[in-house]
Amino acid sequence: MRLQNVILISLGAALGTSRGLFAQNPAERLVADQSRAVLVGVEIRFAKRREYQFTRPDAVKALYVNAWAFSGSRLWDLVRLVDSTDVNALVVDVKDDTGCLLYHSKVVTAREIGADRCARTNDVEARLDTLHAHNVYTIARIVVAKDPLLAERKPGWSVRDVHGGLWRDRIGSAWVDAYNDSVWVYAGELAREAVGLGFAEVQFDYVRLPDEPRARMVNAIFAARRNGESGRDAVRRQVRLLTGMVKPLGVPVTFDVFGLTASVTTGDLGIGQVWEDFVDVADVILPMVYPSHYTRGAFGFRTPNAHPYSVVRFALADALSRTGATNAAQIRPYLQAFTLGRRRPRYTPTEIQAQIRAAQDAGIESWVLWNPRSVYLRAALPPYRSDAGRLRVSGGE
Repeated sequence: MRLQNVILISLGAALGTSRGLFAQNPAERLVADQSRAVLVGVEIRFAKRREYQFTRPDAVKALYVNAWAFSGSRLWDLVRLVDSTDVNALVVDVKDDTGCLLYHSKVVTAREIGADRCARTNDVEARLDTLHAHNVYTIARIVVAKDPLLAERKPGWSVRDVHGGLWRDRIGSAWVDAYNDSVWVYAGELAREAVGLGFAEVQFDYVRLPDEPRARMVNAIFAARRNGESGRDAVRRQVRLLTGMVKPLGVPVTFDVFGLTASVTTGDLGIGQVWEDFVDVADVILPMVYPSHYTRGAFGFRTPNAHPYSVVRFALADALSRTGATNAAQIRPYLQAFTLGRRRPRYTPTEIQAQIRAAQDAGIESWVLWNPRSVYLRAALPPYRSDAGRLRVSGGE
């Protein structure tokens, strides 16, 4: 993206003061990365900014950013990518699947379990200020049901094992009980806090039961399960609970779902997710249509991973056919920007661009690229085009 009035703002210097770049002396002229830009001082009006008013871009084109990348120098590399490509948003881990938080929280449950003690950064506001100054649409990602820290510290909220103790998945991670309202209220409280800090949108992930083999799930006890309630019933109820908590804040409420959720028309995949249960509640649904995650034979392909364009196109066609209504949620797919293990082909800019093109050909301009390491190649990203439909940020006293 380009900043209006051709003002490029210093990144490294942004963190030298209590509220980042907005506290800089406007008379200063700083130079960094001279091969790209001469950085000039910030107008004094930025120093008084207290809140942000957001307009969601017409098409959100985002990169996933893990907490470590957000907290370190890699964030500046990502901002440079945003400034010079058609990317206009970053999805930032506020709570990841370890249960740790991005920043030191004031939410009571977070403090009780120590989720804020493993916070990744001490200067979240300064970094958000920098992103806003670069017109970056900021999205807070909050993992819900896979929270081993919460499960260990509050066993009453956790999935229990019939043999005693906490139930654990294949990698030994404990899960919280998706039937338990308190788990979702905690996620909603974190969402409210994130919005107060300056995130423009909230995205909930792991809104489901564990995706484990039946042989392992038979040992799982969901103590908060209501009589006759199915996994689908619980997820549907809790999604509405979260929406009710966050929607009054005036920000979009979005949910990540398995890619197969858009294609499977019978059952809930054993995890409680049914596409139609999200369509009339969420502002945006994000199906994770990673070609490497589809099994042999999916969409008629022996090796779906080798057909990134076709797999994404077919998956989104299924999603669109089941959405339909004018007031239904928007679809913003998660696309694969990583190579899974030794699977071939390796995902280069060619495979990434093929997925973006597939989404566009399906009539969907919004997308998020996922790389767990938050490493992205400029060659994989669409070139910068215009300011049309971009985030507008205005300050208030």
